[in-house]
This record gives sequence, structure tokens and C-alpha cells, in this order.
Amino acid sequence: MKTSLLIETTDRVLTLTLNRPDSLNSFDESMLTGIVEALQQAEHNEEIRAIVIRGAGRAFSAGGDVKTMGSATSTEIYEHIGILNTCIKAIKEIDKPVIASVHGFAAGAGFNLALSCDLIIASEDSQFALSFSKVGLISDGGGSYFLPRIIGPHLAKEFFFSAEPVAVRRMYDLGVVNRIVPSERLEEETTVWAQELALGPSKAYGMMKKMIDRSFTTSLDEILEQERITQTMMISTEDHAEGVSAFKEKRRPSFSGK
Repeated sequence: MKTSLLIETTDRVLTLTLNRPDSLNSFDESMLTGIVEALQQAEHNEEIRAIVIRGAGRAFSAGGDVKTMGSATSTEIYEHIGILNTCIKAIKEIDKPVIASVHGFAAGAGFNLALSCDLIIASEDSQFALSFSKVGLISDGGGSYFLPRIIGPHLAKEFFFSAEPVAVRRMYDLGVVNRIVPSERLEEETTVWAQELALGPSKAYGMMKKMIDRSFTTSLDEILEQERITQTMMISTEDHAEGVSAFKEKRRPSFSGK
């Protein structure tokens, strides 16, 4: 039986491949629960220090499966979105950097899944669309939360209302996408970036991720105090000691993630 999520670990990088190419990697329950379970295991695995989410076939993900729309009950929709929400939160909460590697279309909740990741690298031919209004729906998967924080409420409303595809170059200019690469180099460039992160100070990355995400809903006073407490903890890590030694010895640090 074909699995809807492929899981592979290489050189301290966990790669999760959405694997329903015939439906442009639209979500099913197995895919979403598989992501959650893989991230839960990765959280406690010190050998995994960076994560990549990508799509098989022609696209990253079309999000919800349009073929099943109109046939599900309200209860089934409520439960499905609950699973999607658990997946989104798992990506946001894991103390390791998560890269979305996007090609083709990232549409609807597929786009929102990419937005929940810490970084987005995309091929030069990729497009992004918040296609919900075309089928009379609102955003799910956190798009109403993520996108306005990046591009502001007015542009976010325009994208939601129009539901038209937006080229990757504009998304890059707006700060949604971190890097654009030639289509034929997407996998290679994603791997290089993920491996660079996997060699970095993992504990520091995890704390940076939490602090940045909290900054949108936390006062300056609270952030300053949290930085003070966290930094006091960080100076006792092995990575800090290694970083200081490497700086003094004028060499590249060899971080252990501890």
C-alpha cells in the first residue's frame, strides 16, 4: 500500500515528503498524523537537528482535497481540521529548524503549512495561492494568523479575497519566501541549507525560534526578561563553550547540539 508520507533521515536531517502526487499532495489523515508522529519522535532524537518538508511530483501541496469536498459531514470537517491544527502546532513548537522546500503550487492549507515552517526555499517557477474563497471557504491551517504578521492585514486580505496565484518573486519581495533557486537545483540547495542548520548550535536555534514567535504576542518587558533568563541558561551549554573556544582558536566551531 502506498504511503502518503515518506520519511527519511540523512546526515542529521529529517526529510518528510508529502506523497500523494496524483492529487497534488492534498492532505489526508494519514499524512497529517504521520507528520505529527515524525516530529514528536524527532523532538527527542538528538541525532536529528534540522527538518525539511517537501512534496512529491508536480507540487508542494494543494492543501485540502477538493475531490472530497461536499461529501464530508460537519463533524468530519471539524475533526479533520483538528488534526491539521495539531500538525501546524507540531511544526511551530518543535525546538528544531523546519524548512519548507516548495515547488509547483503551494495552495490553500498547503500554503499555510509552508507558512508554519521556520524558513521557505522555493523554486523559481513556484506559485502560492490562498484559494479558499473560490470554494466559498475561509482559511484554515493558520493562514489567518501567519500571513498578516508577515505582509500586513491589507495585503493579506487582498490575497485571501482574490484567491489568485502569486508568483514566487513577489512572495520573496514581501518577505514570505527566504530563498529562490532554479527548479533543477531546489533539492540540492535545500539539502545544503538543511545540513548547514544541522551543524549549528541546536539549542540556541530552538530558543531563538521560540523567542521570535513569542515576540508577536508578548511585551518588550517580557521579552527582555525572557532573554535574560534564557541567556543565563545558554552560557552553560556545550555549544557555547565550543563556540568560544573556536573563536579564540580561529577555527570553525563543531557544535554538538548540547
